[in-house]
Amino acid sequence: MRFSIYQDSQVGGRSSNQDRMGYSFTREAVLLMLADGMGGHSHGEIAAVLALQAMGELFKKAAQPSIAEPEAFLEELVFTAHLALHRYRAEHRLADTPRTTIVVCLIQQGQAQWIHCGDSRLYWLRGGRILARTIDHSHVERLISIGRLPPYESARHPDRNKLYNCLGAPTLPGIDRSGAVPLRAGDQLLLCSDGLWNSIPEHQLAYRLSVSPLEQAVPEMVSSAVIAGGKTGDNVTVLAFTWLDSGDSGAHASDSALLTDGMPHDRVITSIQSSPPGATGSGSEGALAEIERALARMRSA
Repeated sequence: MRFSIYQDSQVGGRSSNQDRMGYSFTREAVLLMLADGMGGHSHGEIAAVLALQAMGELFKKAAQPSIAEPEAFLEELVFTAHLALHRYRAEHRLADTPRTTIVVCLIQQGQAQWIHCGDSRLYWLRGGRILARTIDHSHVERLISIGRLPPYESARHPDRNKLYNCLGAPTLPGIDRSGAVPLRAGDQLLLCSDGLWNSIPEHQLAYRLSVSPLEQAVPEMVSSAVIAGGKTGDNVTVLAFTWLDSGDSGAHASDSALLTDGMPHDRVITSIQSSPPGATGSGSEGALAEIERALARMRSA
């Protein structure tokens, strides 16, 4: 496989960042994940961290080096993360379970498929056009679908933050999943929290990703969304991915492109920190440094 990947997150106008994003990959499979901890419930940032950790661990065990049954695996990811949140509540005797939205994408054998709960989104883009996106599990999206609200009024609707689906609720999450879609060289996948898509029109997101490399486009989009959100703006988080043919050295490629063909069969590289929620210090910094060194070695090779 050959691909480019870049992620960025800013706190925006909030007092803390409850968004989390991450990725893991083997020689033959890539898993992209983004969670937006729900601020209306306690410990939203912990919910996002725990969800990514639970899914990352499951991928590490199941990717040998690819996933045998992708559809079942994606569902298992979501339910595993959901149960991890309820275990955390029970172990810490919390009054309520931490909750989070989630969007996850698996790429292998030249195909992508995704699953989501809530209003964190995935966009599938090609040549500056949006081929597909997830449909939010929100009150506003439901009003739009039945024709009671024009899409251009959604950002100002008083119920725009009301969701009817997430991880950590008392009932099992409802999930929407895509079928497997074939990727072409240059196709892009954009995972983002509502802090981005609420602030920047979709056509601008598609255009920016089509004209600039990810390492330039992603930070610029995040910064623009933070400015647009102002003092009351939400956290803004983006994880973007570009699929490349193994021999592609043209316009779609960049200096940050990764080629996984030489990876050991059992090697898993991940950006997900394994430290407990809230932990800080040299341990997490060391883990991130090791990831960067591993990626640098692959780019050099």
